[in-house]
Amino acid sequence: MSMILSATETIEATLRHITIGYVFPDHAAEVEAAVRQHLADGAYDGLTGPALCAAVTGHMQAISNDKHLRLLWNDEPAELDADPDADDTAYFADLCRRHNYGVACVRVLEGGVGYIDLDLIGLAEPGQRVFAAAMEIVAGTKALIIDTRRNRGGSPDGVALWCSFLFPDGETHLNDIYVRRTDTTRQYWTSAHVPGPRYLDRPVYLLTSSTTFSGGEDLAYNLQAQGRATLIGETTRGGAHPTEYYRIDPHLTVTVPTARAINPVTGTNWEGVGVVPDIAVTADEALDTALALAADAPEPALTR
Repeated sequence: MSMILSATETIEATLRHITIGYVFPDHAAEVEAAVRQHLADGAYDGLTGPALCAAVTGHMQAISNDKHLRLLWNDEPAELDADPDADDTAYFADLCRRHNYGVACVRVLEGGVGYIDLDLIGLAEPGQRVFAAAMEIVAGTKALIIDTRRNRGGSPDGVALWCSFLFPDGETHLNDIYVRRTDTTRQYWTSAHVPGPRYLDRPVYLLTSSTTFSGGEDLAYNLQAQGRATLIGETTRGGAHPTEYYRIDPHLTVTVPTARAINPVTGTNWEGVGVVPDIAVTADEALDTALALAADAPEPALTR
């Protein structure tokens, strides 16, 4: 395990990863210039640990307006020769298992309205049985409420699968993700096959808050852009860039957005601005507002 880096060494290592990998090269140059100026002005003198991370992160985000661009402090030291991608993949897979692949609650509310609380967007392949079970429970309802008010991220594949339950086939283009390092774009479409019942021809309401982030925003933005859900609540936090993690010190990790979402309908994404709801109310009022709207939905047909 290497020695702890000085503030200057930390900043140099951080900027090196940003310059090489950040999805917007022009912004990377602006971030580098700003952080170097703060360093020269003595803004980081005497700062260590979490305080240094907070200061550098604040300065980087002030220039980039990118909430995924961060310098993070880890209390528990890590081996520098470990594979951070493997660690992150294993961590997220375990997180999904422990959190029921994001399905925190599913039930049928009074009046025959379905409710699914998604506090995480779980991995699609291992989570598909959980997703399908949730959709079975709400299959006979007259309207569906999806709650992302506590959702702070997850898997793009999981987003695509959740969307697939709400469309009739595999012909809806949901999102693209462009990766700078490989100069490639991956497309995300609805699936022609889903492991449970589709939810069609009935209203869907999606609840948001100011803390809804990343994968939760991806789900909200896709459904709003396609006109498949009415968004109710607060403007979301605004993080649309898939991110890689680079360990630069036993306690320090820099997170660098190396890709960006491009919605095929809007041609852009929600980075820095958030997803703006169709009906703006406080997060605490969002569920009651959705229930009031859902009350007027017609009863579904007996067959599905």
